[in-house]
Amino acid sequence: MSSLIPFDDEKSPVFQELMQHYSRILELVEPDSKREGLERTPLRVAKTMLDFTSGYRIDPATILKSALFKEDYSQMVIVKDIDFYSLCEHHLLPFFGKVHVAYIPNGYITGLSKIARVVDAFARRLQVQERMTSQIKDCIQNTLHPLGVMVVVEAQHMCMQMRGVEKMNSITTTSDFTGAFNRATTREEFMNLLYRK
Repeated sequence: MSSLIPFDDEKSPVFQELMQHYSRILELVEPDSKREGLERTPLRVAKTMLDFTSGYRIDPATILKSALFKEDYSQMVIVKDIDFYSLCEHHLLPFFGKVHVAYIPNGYITGLSKIARVVDAFARRLQVQERMTSQIKDCIQNTLHPLGVMVVVEAQHMCMQMRGVEKMNSITTTSDFTGAFNRATTREEFMNLLYRK
């Protein structure tokens, strides 16, 4: 499958084709598309796009399984303020912010850094925030089988800030949860710990 190429393989057919498309885009929007400053832009943008979509070439469940440990701990584990950057699939403009994840183990825990890597794997795709929130939750639930998972994502969307309504300070918050987090008291505990000063 051609999408499985390394993002830095400049000789690959996909990389070369992306460069050709970006060269054509420049010709359509820039009267002087051959000027010095734009000479290597198609190469740079092709590399950037493959980097920004590298999550398609990563299996998030494998990330979690690579550091799976049996542990008799059944209280809430929270990894908060995970920075992420993604591309809105509607406009190919960035959206970025923080992801907060909580889960309640059911015999197994995973390495804390693996949660952040799972966020990256889903963020580095063409996305909408709502889907990304659920994908992170589902991956953790289906791989670790905890008593419950909750994911909260807070993001700024350049498609709202640079174009359209141009609302510079707007923040979009999404959440999704399973299991024990279906109880309002458990969700409240997470939110209290999340926003505690």
